[in-house]
Amino acid sequence: MLTESESAVAREVLLHGPLSRRTLAARLRLSPASVTRLARPLLAAGVLVELDDDIDGTVGRPSRPLDISPTAGTFVGVKLTGDRVHVAATDIRADLLDAYDHPLDDPSPRGACVAIVAAVEALGRDDVRGVGVSLGGHVSGGVAVDAPFLGWRDIPLARMLERMLEVPVTVENDVVALAEAERWFGVGRGIPGFVVVTIGAGVGLGLVVDGRTVRTPDAGIGTVGHLPLRADGPPCPLGHRGCADSLLTTPAIARRASRAVGRAIGFDDAVALARAGDQVLRALFADTGDALGALCALAATLSLHADIVLAGEGMDAFDLLREEAGTAISRLRPRSASPVSLHPDHSGFTAWARGAAAVAIQAAMGRIDLAR
Repeated sequence: MLTESESAVAREVLLHGPLSRRTLAARLRLSPASVTRLARPLLAAGVLVELDDDIDGTVGRPSRPLDISPTAGTFVGVKLTGDRVHVAATDIRADLLDAYDHPLDDPSPRGACVAIVAAVEALGRDDVRGVGVSLGGHVSGGVAVDAPFLGWRDIPLARMLERMLEVPVTVENDVVALAEAERWFGVGRGIPGFVVVTIGAGVGLGLVVDGRTVRTPDAGIGTVGHLPLRADGPPCPLGHRGCADSLLTTPAIARRASRAVGRAIGFDDAVALARAGDQVLRALFADTGDALGALCALAATLSLHADIVLAGEGMDAFDLLREEAGTAISRLRPRSASPVSLHPDHSGFTAWARGAAAVAIQAAMGRIDLAR
């Protein structure tokens, strides 16, 4: 298996390549001779490849940049909700190759496994190196300990799927997986510490500190959804008045929009009507933006991190939320505090599935066997 130093070389090339040995040495604070020594077994095993000579303007012979092998294969990410399966096929850098979703007709563990296997097979790719599955709830060691959207407890999902797919399977909490994708491949890449706030069927919060995603037992299980934001706000399904879930989730927005216009409409309809100029709904989204800003200000203040990545399907409405969110953040943060930077990810449900693919890629990097 890879040594820690070999793994560092492979990971750096994966995240930032192609890189010359000189650049790689500088990034890792190693000598060029050490990089050459560490890269040799990775090249022999086909993990890395050398590209054509690159003249970088420095004195000496041209370098041959190192890159991840193009034969690294496909990785599949699956985001499970209570009623749908969202699938993304990516390359080893989590660049999207294909994506689609379909209904989850049978949400039992066996039914979900059958649906996932069918989804992976429908991609028609014979080079799948790993599958990642993300879902809401507490996940540990490939086991869905508590997945309330699916009604599962203590389901050994990774083991069940590996038997059916015959490829390595990684199972992770959806917010943690998304944070990992943003840290390695997304808008958080290069930011050593940041908060991830997700808006969708629920409200989630992830945290990256010193380049590592926080993985405590409470990470990603939605506790932030019941953080109170407004004393006079509407109640959530659990009776908490003015909490994040009651103001920011897509179902909550749909309920508030339906009351505002006097008929039942969905989240997408509310967004479309607001963009078309409906003043009642524009005011509702402005109010939602104010609540989002309050949550972001609290997240930045309590985490001591001023960079916030916003993701999830609720980001489809970010253009309607941005101005009021920024105003609320400015109002609630002291002038002496670092300015909060918002980094929206607009890829919606694809971001969730791509997050699942990212944890499969991370797991694959840890499984590389140079003895093969």
